[in-house]
Amino acid sequence: MSIVITGATGQLGRLIITDLLAAGVPADGITAVARSTEKAADLVAKGVGLHIADYDRPETFVGVFRPEDRVLLISGTDVGRRTAQHAAVIDAAKAAGVAQLAYVGVFGGPKTDLLLAGDHHETERLILDSGLPYTFLRNNWYSEMYTGDLAGIVERGAVVNHVAEDGRVATATRSDYAAAAAVVLRTDGHLDKAYELGGDTAWTFEEFAEELTRQTGTKVVHTSVPAAELKAILTGVGVPEGFADVLVDVDEGISRGLLAATPGDLSRLTGRPTTPIADAIAAALAS
Repeated sequence: MSIVITGATGQLGRLIITDLLAAGVPADGITAVARSTEKAADLVAKGVGLHIADYDRPETFVGVFRPEDRVLLISGTDVGRRTAQHAAVIDAAKAAGVAQLAYVGVFGGPKTDLLLAGDHHETERLILDSGLPYTFLRNNWYSEMYTGDLAGIVERGAVVNHVAEDGRVATATRSDYAAAAAVVLRTDGHLDKAYELGGDTAWTFEEFAEELTRQTGTKVVHTSVPAAELKAILTGVGVPEGFADVLVDVDEGISRGLLAATPGDLSRLTGRPTTPIADAIAAALAS
């Protein structure tokens, strides 16, 4: 068995490789696919194999995969362009006849109508059409999306978004999702399955603000603003207009309950509870 991970030098990819090594997977049984040698230097130093390839250059994926490979396709970051990028990986995996093609997609799969989900819907369809044994890892929102700027939130005294007061989101940490992906890649029994991955508990932004207040001693509140106002705030700090629309739409989806379900697949795969949002806040403050 050999494990091949595309987008391996991103934050998620690195954590997955760390988990695989910690679980005893030999370094020479893992191949990281990255766009440059420099980005993967630390992985190569650990003995992990390296293949240089670019989602935008399909020819660079020729010869990457072998029939016995378990492949993880970590989705690209260019929303709206990812279907074509992912197709390059899927075509190469199909040509090789790989043993497993796992894909990191979006929570809810084909049932969700988030703007963010379009590329994921198409990618899952392409994988199904390929006839390859698949595993869909449909990740909910990452806790780090909300803990990445705690200093700024505390300074402003407010969590500002477009989520309704009772909107809930069942986040998990990047480490939680990485642990699940590592299990799916190194153990059997996951072929032709779709896992809905998210936190064990769905929380509101009122609760988030209260917890941040408790841990910092500074009063923080949740403020929900109209969609147009939030978009203006996002574009005003440099977020591209198209991605600002995606983020506003995610907030509307949270308000509609699209990211509130807690099916438990993540904790069942990893064999441990997911990281509570209070712990994610504490870790971010400590760092």
